[in-house]
Amino acid sequence: MSTQLLDETASGVYIISATPFKENGELDLESADRLVDFYIEKGVSGITILGVMGEAQKMAPEESEAFLERVLKRVDDTLPVVVGVSNAGLDNLARLSRISMDNGAAGVMVAPLPGLATEEKIYNYFSQVFAALGSDTPVCYQDYPQATRTEISVSLFNRMVADFEQLVMLKHEECPGLTKVTRVRQASDEGLRRVSILVGNGGLYLPQELARGADGAMTGFAYPEMLVAVVALHMAGEQDRAEDVFDAYLPLVRHEQQIGMGLALRKEILHRRGVIAAPTVRAPGPSLNSIDKDELSRLINRVEKNVAAL
Repeated sequence: MSTQLLDETASGVYIISATPFKENGELDLESADRLVDFYIEKGVSGITILGVMGEAQKMAPEESEAFLERVLKRVDDTLPVVVGVSNAGLDNLARLSRISMDNGAAGVMVAPLPGLATEEKIYNYFSQVFAALGSDTPVCYQDYPQATRTEISVSLFNRMVADFEQLVMLKHEECPGLTKVTRVRQASDEGLRRVSILVGNGGLYLPQELARGADGAMTGFAYPEMLVAVVALHMAGEQDRAEDVFDAYLPLVRHEQQIGMGLALRKEILHRRGVIAAPTVRAPGPSLNSIDKDELSRLINRVEKNVAAL
């Protein structure tokens, strides 16, 4: 069991880790070690694994377990690790959660089942999830309606915060969603238990989300040092400087957000940075052609010039 259990005070950058695969599609655990070391070196506050970006849906259960065990062993309780455990089967979800917590995870991340059509169904589903996990497993609610097709209102999320103490974090990824960040934070200012809000969407709206009351980022941009710097500067009251740093990287932030090929771009950058041995996206998935790679090289060169000029 981790000594760093996830709680409502979580802040900073919880980087969403890629899952490295060899060129033949096999899980690459040696690259996983380097990836952990890289994220820690860049100053992240925590690591999130087996999320959507982590291609968890393409992995066999034994692969997911091998990867989480390797990451947690490498982290060795130096940082909190959150494990994505969303699954159509509640027993499978609970099993992976237990394995995660037994190996030292700080908490788990759960998205609603796809297509839950009413708020009553969302509430009832999470009632079952929380009961299955138990009160000693901290939970991050993954709000990503673009993928799940399930939307939760602020009033329902606040109701769940009031009713379920193990709900300690909102992974906010609704788009557009700035107003939701504001309203969730307003509720805590008015007396509701305050929970952590970490934001995704590749970091595309990070400065504005921080200004609205977010506590940091939970996303997988291939230059985590930018996310770390922007959050730290904002928390230090240097909002304009934070936006200057963000703007320097913005061409790559935007480029990575392309639907359908963003993960391939992110893995290609991590490969070029010497972190993962191969930029393989497990099939079925995108791959970059020579034009894509040349285009990326130009963007990286421009971003490096922008950063050097700061």
